[in-house]
Amino acid sequence: MRKLVLLLSALLLTVAGVSTKIKSGQTTLLKGKNIAVFGDSYARNHHEPVSNTWHYKFAKKYGMHYFNYGINGNCVALDRAQYGKAMYHRYGEMRDSIDYLVIIAGHNDASLLDNIGIDCYRDKADKLCRGLKTKWPKAQIVWFTPWRVKGFRGGNFEQVVKATKKVCCKYGIPVFDSARDYTIKSDNDKFRELYFQNQGHGDRAHLNAKGHDLFEPVAERFLLRVFK
Repeated sequence: MRKLVLLLSALLLTVAGVSTKIKSGQTTLLKGKNIAVFGDSYARNHHEPVSNTWHYKFAKKYGMHYFNYGINGNCVALDRAQYGKAMYHRYGEMRDSIDYLVIIAGHNDASLLDNIGIDCYRDKADKLCRGLKTKWPKAQIVWFTPWRVKGFRGGNFEQVVKATKKVCCKYGIPVFDSARDYTIKSDNDKFRELYFQNQGHGDRAHLNAKGHDLFEPVAERFLLRVFK
């Protein structure tokens, strides 16, 4: 029994050592690299500072140069006079030198899907992904979907998430399905009171600083797994 305990202890120490080496190597890999965040108010952070966001904190933790291209109310597929050109063609306004690109998008498209149509959304998401891959062929690109909302299953938000994952799969872009991960329970009133801006009153999209801190380690694990 004592030998077994010693063997297990040694194994755990070995695994911990490997994990430490991987994280150390990851830190070296990411330090000094350019990371851009592109999307809607999930990226821009609505009425609160960008410095509160999980992606800003991730970038600073790993010594990266951070660039934010989020626009409140912006869509993947639809130009909006008040909220700017759609992402499928405004991506060209981003800087030329990007090593890592985080897309956080789809919420506004889902909210307006009855007007946009799922086929149009899918087509414009395809154009966006194709354009990103062409402009930054060596960049690591990932996409974070919207949170789950009330009536998610069978609704417009689920359609947008499914279409996003299908398009991204075509282009080899990893997707974090924020709706199904369910760390962020935007369909839960009590949860939003604690973790959303304006205590969740009329808001099912925007995290407060406490909400970003809750989501950061979840997003970090995903990013460290896919960033090479």
